[in-house]
Amino acid sequence: MSDDLVRVETRRHVRVVTMNRPEKKNAFNNAMYHAMARAIADARADRDTRVVLITGAGGAFCAGQDISELSVEAHVGVEPGFPLFLEQLCDCDKPILTAVNGVGIGLGLTMLLHTDINYIARGARLRPPFVTLGVVPEAASSYLLPIIVGHQRAAELLFTARWISAEESVDLGIAYAVVEPGELLAVALAKAAQIASMPPNSVRHTKRLLKVWRRDAIAAARQREDAAFGERLGSAENLEAIAAFFEKRPADFSKLPDE
Repeated sequence: MSDDLVRVETRRHVRVVTMNRPEKKNAFNNAMYHAMARAIADARADRDTRVVLITGAGGAFCAGQDISELSVEAHVGVEPGFPLFLEQLCDCDKPILTAVNGVGIGLGLTMLLHTDINYIARGARLRPPFVTLGVVPEAASSYLLPIIVGHQRAAELLFTARWISAEESVDLGIAYAVVEPGELLAVALAKAAQIASMPPNSVRHTKRLLKVWRRDAIAAARQREDAAFGERLGSAENLEAIAAFFEKRPADFSKLPDE
């Protein structure tokens, strides 16, 4: 679980956390989940850190789950890092900003439903790919996405698994503003510094108030999603989706048995 998977830099009171698997478009494997969980926990515990800023290395923000680990066998005998990362993301009472510098797929989208202010680069795109993988939404997105964008828009996005442009992500309320790629990190850092200049305990208490009303509902949604995800993982549709991905062909769900 090398911390090379996550770069951490402190700029005064701002902790910059960079997902660092650029060769995989910053897709999460289990080790990276653990590394990101540690990075957020450390930032929360550090008295000098007042704001966390998450971004991605290279030309992508985060391509979600590493497909090579999306199988039942991949989880045997290892401590799953996904719930640890999500718990840290949900429990952090310091503001979390993001600089979405490129593609955000799966968790690269759903983590933005938990963070506080999301800047996105012009030309970046987001996608909830879950049905195309034969699985279901995760990270409490089945609960949070309808709250943020409305039920009908959430249903359309989740049922079709289509791409969302940077501009549409702002219109939907997923992102805060579209920024030119070359200015993205500077703009996000400036906002983080502005927040960090405020009374830190007041800011932390304010974040707790903003989040506390949905805490139990998020936990319940995650339990429902985890149960459904476990049921879908290894299903005929899921196996066909994974095979098609590695064989670089369109998936064919037309001849699979009803469940």
